[in-house]
Amino acid sequence: MNYKDYYKDLGLAPTASPVEIKKAYRTLAKKFHPDKAKGDKKLEEKFKAVNEANEVLSDPVKRKKYDQFGAEWKQYEAAGAKPGGFDWSKYTNAGGGPSQQSSNRRSESGFDDESVNDLFEMLFGQRTRGRERGRERAIKGEDLTTETTLSLEEAYHGTTRLIQVHGQTIKVTIKPGIADKQILRIEGKGGRGSGGGPNGDIYLTISIVRHQELQRIGDDLHRVLPVELYTAVLGGKTIISALKGKVTVNIPRGTPNGKELRLLGLGMPVYGKKEEFGNLLVKIEIVLPELLNDEELGLFSQLSALRNTS
Repeated sequence: MNYKDYYKDLGLAPTASPVEIKKAYRTLAKKFHPDKAKGDKKLEEKFKAVNEANEVLSDPVKRKKYDQFGAEWKQYEAAGAKPGGFDWSKYTNAGGGPSQQSSNRRSESGFDDESVNDLFEMLFGQRTRGRERGRERAIKGEDLTTETTLSLEEAYHGTTRLIQVHGQTIKVTIKPGIADKQILRIEGKGGRGSGGGPNGDIYLTISIVRHQELQRIGDDLHRVLPVELYTAVLGGKTIISALKGKVTVNIPRGTPNGKELRLLGLGMPVYGKKEEFGNLLVKIEIVLPELLNDEELGLFSQLSALRNTS
């Protein structure tokens, strides 16, 4: 910004009295009056400068602010300082006289660096240097973490949990189909925010206990089904327990060992989607008969002979 020296424009010292200011203005106003300028741009600019200087220096309130802030005092006033209603003195030396020595450098107007920073922060909402002061920033509260354990049955049907965090009890609803190590975000239940900032969140990690019979891979369930040799050869039906309930499994005639039967829709629910399920895959494990008697051994011998001659 361009500094305007009103005292220099009137040819006066900063200690000039009101009478001296009035006399200097009248003399210069006549000298540079537009009637004498006759289109001379330089004289016209000097006349404007003299008038502006007189307008400020002849008014005790304006002159005091000019002495403190220079020609930009109007900008400070427009930014929120009301004439006569603002205590400017707290930003300069209290007595209005020569500045006291301090650890901060003072300007010719009586301001030290810290005072200028405080003033700019109040008027313009920012510091003249890099660090922030004054108004507290909005800060989000701390995010918290915790965990809970479910059975595979609970993960299948969905459930609720009461968790304790920082002295508060929170009821959490867990949808069907939740996965092992899946993390749920509980919004706004974490640490309290400051400066008007939002509360933090809670991140709940789900752990699912290993099932004795079922293995989960994605949304599908896998299990091994022991089947007697006779059933595998001749075919038949067997009943198994699935998470949905009791299920009848049809064993086709001649089912080989290791054959995998796919039971549609009997796997895990697809998380967040209604009426969508994975599958249950049943792997056949043929169980050979033990402790065969002589008659049974004889029958197997006959069967072997038939197979060899066919």
